Amino acid sequence: MTGTHYPDLTADAVAAVNELAGAAHTDMSEVLQRSRERTLPASPCVTGAEPADFHGRMMAYPVPDGPPVRVPVVRTDAALHDLGVVELLEAFRTGRTTPTEVLEALSLRWDDPELVGGAILATVDGRSAAAASDDRWRSGTPRPLEGIPFAVKDIIDVAASPITAGSHTTGNRIASADATVVARLRAVGAIPVLITATTEFACGAPFNARYGPVTNPWDRERWTGGSSTGSGGALAAGLVPLALGSDTGGSIRVPSALCNLSGIKPTYGLVPRTGVVSLSWTLDHVGPMARSAADLRAVLAVLAGPDGVDPTAVTPSIAAALGDRLGDHGGLDAPSLAGVRVGIPRNWFTEVCDAAVLRAWQAAIGVMSDLGAETVLVDLPDAELLFDEFTIVLVSELAANQEGALDRFAHFDIGTQVRIARGRVPRAIDYIRALRRRAPALTATVDAFDTAGIDVFVTPGIGATAPRLSDVTVEINGERHPMQGVIGRNTGVFDHLGLPAAMIPAGFADGLPVGVQLVGRPWADDAVLRIAQMYQAVTDHHRRRPHE
Repeated sequence: MTGTHYPDLTADAVAAVNELAGAAHTDMSEVLQRSRERTLPASPCVTGAEPADFHGRMMAYPVPDGPPVRVPVVRTDAALHDLGVVELLEAFRTGRTTPTEVLEALSLRWDDPELVGGAILATVDGRSAAAASDDRWRSGTPRPLEGIPFAVKDIIDVAASPITAGSHTTGNRIASADATVVARLRAVGAIPVLITATTEFACGAPFNARYGPVTNPWDRERWTGGSSTGSGGALAAGLVPLALGSDTGGSIRVPSALCNLSGIKPTYGLVPRTGVVSLSWTLDHVGPMARSAADLRAVLAVLAGPDGVDPTAVTPSIAAALGDRLGDHGGLDAPSLAGVRVGIPRNWFTEVCDAAVLRAWQAAIGVMSDLGAETVLVDLPDAELLFDEFTIVLVSELAANQEGALDRFAHFDIGTQVRIARGRVPRAIDYIRALRRRAPALTATVDAFDTAGIDVFVTPGIGATAPRLSDVTVEINGERHPMQGVIGRNTGVFDHLGLPAAMIPAGFADGLPVGVQLVGRPWADDAVLRIAQMYQAVTDHHRRRPHE
């Protein structure tokens, strides 16, 4: 790429692109070499490895049954800003408070810069919607999420609101219509109130060039994690009880782990991406972030299902079967995971982790065992190769998505510039090989789960606690490491495989949150969240708040 000529670009744009070319080749060389060493058999000796086979194979899996789960313990005596979705609905039902009172209490917090920490980019006037929700609760006609305020990541369209993808290149863009996920939440009574920060195009650096960084409420000298930075920061600081995020390499799960939140990357195709700015179209997922697995189940039941626009969307029959499970909140008299088999990794996911993170993960597995779960060792086939090819797909699709903006390359922040430069290194055959291998990799992974007979695969969340903003590093066993080599290592492979993956709080290391990741088969979103909900019924990590 060094010295490449781009006839449609200005000399300054060409110079900016070429300046990063050498480093991009170096960064991608080992990744590409490992992929090229594992070529697929030549035609006609290989079947089921066309890129389209991945989507077809995903749709062929049935919706698995989940374990029964007790009705969540609901509290309504905490401060209004500390209540989660399910708790607020109960508070509205019992008359302890109203949507208008909650909105007023939250909005006072939005004016405190120490609480906001850069998370809020814009507010959306929700007062009339809250008043209408008050009326519905009084008249006994509430909808499923009546009066719940929520935040929206700055890549998800909210009608008449500024949605800029955190970039100078988008100017002063105003969304013309709601994204499908926003429209679905509005339709059941939820109220969009905040537009929250993102890293640029959901892939840039922590120090966003347009808006600056979002600081972590647990330690304002650290980052929230990305790319759903503002959604994570707003939830952790008690600015909203619910937020929408996106996850292409871990962007819901990373801030959930680093900010003591619960978040889920749904099965690929379960939640439509219509109206969401694309980073990498075959990897992008949209999902909820909240305070508990119970909240996630309630919200995912609303978000799931085809919209007739997103071409990767789940079939109506799968959506209906999963919706029935998500909407079923009956269960046991006491928490139990009897009959559940929990898979524990022997490779990749534990190799770049701080000892405190591993202890929290082991303790979480211990809790599940105490609840009656059986643990089984499982190897995820070709984890390193999966991560390499996830990287190839992500940067290639990003570069393709942003090719028309190369004349403004200097206006991207450094994180986006680096990834675009890397995306111009792979050849077409490298990108297509990575796509062709996804369907066989999905089959091999599900086969490994089936062979072990597991219901859920449980990994350490992120290998370290929140990065320092001063040098963008994390600490692993007393040594500093560049953040990018650690932060998405345990999450990106599941974007590539499209499997449902939830992140939930698992404890603390030196006062900073640590998460644990639960992964299931295709369409096991409810099963994963039921197991997470059972875990949260007997632990209180998710109830901890900053500066308690």
